[in-house]
Amino acid sequence: MSDIEEIRRKRLQQLQQQQASQQSAEAESYEKMREFEAQKKQIMIQILTPEARSRLANLRLTKKEFVDNIELQLIQLAQAGRIKTQITDEQLKVLLKQVTGSKREINIIRK
Repeated sequence: MSDIEEIRRKRLQQLQQQQASQQSAEAESYEKMREFEAQKKQIMIQILTPEARSRLANLRLTKKEFVDNIELQLIQLAQAGRIKTQITDEQLKVLLKQVTGSKREINIIRK
C-alpha cells in the first residue's frame, strides 16, 4: 500500500506544479494584454480627437473586431509618421466609409 500512496503523492505534486505554472503563464499573458491595451489607448488619445474616440467607442459596441482593425491601422499610420495632426470626427467618418465600402441597399416594394 505504501508504494501506491507514494505514487499518488508524487502524481499530486506533479499536477499541483503544472497547475501553478499554468496559472503563472495565464497571469503573465493577461498582464501583457493589459499593457498592450494601455499603450493602444494612449496612442489613440494622441492621434484622435475626443469626438472621434467617442465614435469608435460607440462603434465598438456592435463591431469590436472591425474597430480593433481600424485602431491597429491608425496606430501603424501614426508610427510610420503619416498622421501629422489629430484625426477629427469628420475625418474618421470618411475613413470608416472608405474602409467599409459601399453596402448594397435592399429596397422592398409592396404592391
